[in-house]
Amino acid sequence: MSMKKFIIPNIITLFVLSSFWFAGVETVVPGNDTLQKNIKKYVQTQRRIIDNYVDEVNVTNLYKNSVKGLVKNLSDSTANLQGTPADTTFGDLKINDISESVNKFEEAYLYVTNNYPDEDMTKRTEDALESMFKGLDPHSVYIEPSLSDDIDDEFSGKFQGIGVQFNVIQDTITVITAIAGGPSDALGIRSGDRIIKIDGESAVGFTNEDVRNNLRGPKGSEVDVTIKRPNVKDPIQFTIVRDDIPLYSIGAAYMMDEKTGYIKMDKFIQTTHEEFMEAMKDLQDKGMERLLLDLRGNPGGYLSQAVAITEEFFPRGTKIVSTKSRHTRFTSAYYSRRDGFFKDKPLMILVDEGSASASEIVSGAVQDHDRGWIVGRRTFGKGLVQQQYELVDSSKIRVTISKYYTPSGRLIQKPYNKKGGEEYAYEIYQRGVDAKGDAMEFVSDVPDSLKYSTDAGRTVYGGGGIVPDHVVQPDTAQSKIVANYMLRNRVGFDFVRDYLDENGDSFRKKWEDNYDRFNKEFEWSEEQMDEVFSRLKEKNMVVTDTLSKPDFKSDTLFIPNGHLEEIEWMPRGLIKAELARQVWGLKKYYPVRNKLDETIDEAMKMWHEVAKLEEYAATHTTPSTDRY
Repeated sequence: MSMKKFIIPNIITLFVLSSFWFAGVETVVPGNDTLQKNIKKYVQTQRRIIDNYVDEVNVTNLYKNSVKGLVKNLSDSTANLQGTPADTTFGDLKINDISESVNKFEEAYLYVTNNYPDEDMTKRTEDALESMFKGLDPHSVYIEPSLSDDIDDEFSGKFQGIGVQFNVIQDTITVITAIAGGPSDALGIRSGDRIIKIDGESAVGFTNEDVRNNLRGPKGSEVDVTIKRPNVKDPIQFTIVRDDIPLYSIGAAYMMDEKTGYIKMDKFIQTTHEEFMEAMKDLQDKGMERLLLDLRGNPGGYLSQAVAITEEFFPRGTKIVSTKSRHTRFTSAYYSRRDGFFKDKPLMILVDEGSASASEIVSGAVQDHDRGWIVGRRTFGKGLVQQQYELVDSSKIRVTISKYYTPSGRLIQKPYNKKGGEEYAYEIYQRGVDAKGDAMEFVSDVPDSLKYSTDAGRTVYGGGGIVPDHVVQPDTAQSKIVANYMLRNRVGFDFVRDYLDENGDSFRKKWEDNYDRFNKEFEWSEEQMDEVFSRLKEKNMVVTDTLSKPDFKSDTLFIPNGHLEEIEWMPRGLIKAELARQVWGLKKYYPVRNKLDETIDEAMKMWHEVAKLEEYAATHTTPSTDRY
């Protein structure tokens, strides 16, 4: 078949289809399912961007980027596309509207289909859609169908499966912990169990994705698993009925002392406010008088949940955040709708470069209203709000629809290259180990137009995250060098796994119902720590007389004689925390791990600053115009 005979009928077909699509009419053309689906995805994506993106959109750039994506991964890397509909030189091309963009993309698509018949055009279309977003901000993205459901599960607060946390270790699925209350937990599956078969077929060599695909499934369905348990001769057979498995956003909630409650919030999902209120009630029942809220490493999530959490700390009518867009439907302001249950509770918030989006909404409002003390390192700087839209094949796109502003008027969003990509994402790692220097440099470079005032008149800064009220240097102590090396090489994880393989029954008998006593009293023996250090040496840690401080070269860690004895407390504590995680789960990990956390240690010495801020705000705050 000649190219002319192939292209002309299909262009006519697609021209008719496009007319239906723009009119909102669904239609099916026999024999053209893939063609129809892929072009329709292009139409849907470009229409959603043009109709909803926060800023004005250049349709010519959308088209050019999508064609570049369409052909960038052609299997024939020597293909000469010059002068064809898939030519990416473009010249002075200008696209006037979406209809013209779609028609020209159809021509490029059909050219590739006709001349490279072995190409996977669904993949090439996905490449095109991913590339279409390159001219926008880094948070507007295409999400392929295989990732879509996992992302939805992550933010919905639950998924359906057997309820285990696992790692694939040496090609074998190893249970880290059975999720409390889940179907595996109910059957007695426990940490250290190896899943060697799923539904009678070997599971050895499975990837993480293979595990999820085989163990997740609809509620009520059954899956047979064969488990090899350490110190048990024969494999154990389980038939597990899948169920709803809750996902939690509160990593830990416990009393640090007789009056300080601690909450670790990992993300903002649909259930976060509910979890938070339950945790706060429990802490108040235990005598909590003040709260340390840990948002470090929290990448954000639902705006509504950030607002719901924040309003618990303020009286009715307090402005929490506002959003602005070129679309009035995405422009709004959010105020606390009632007096928060904890509006008078002394509050300190921990943040770092991993705190983003919803985390910055909470900490920004608290800082702007002088409501609490912010401690840690400058936050990520994400002040963009996304809306998610589903496409014809269950893939999704996220489109930035507005920018959010703190109550003082700060845009927290840091600058981004129009191309997005790694430079933007990894900027936080370029801030170096000098958090105080980073904050000082950032503040000194902020123009007057990005300087704002809190309710009490303190200066705060926009354009690059939240600068804490008190900056804490990242822990660069020599003790962390060996500890990080240990974590990176999984020495602590493997040691604990092997320890439980050999001693799991006796350990559980003694400690499983006595976590508080474990936290206070359990200690590794000197022989056990010697074993840990022997394993470190097997992983290329070398003790030498020629150095005065640790040095890392070519995958080898060199440490001076006597250094292990000086820093032994750090790996000892981390391995104890890992033991708590593998036996009791993540919520019992943090109370052990936090004893080694220098930021928490420094923050706990600063409650007088919270009291001073409260007193200062009471005497310097003028009546707010941002209350309704």
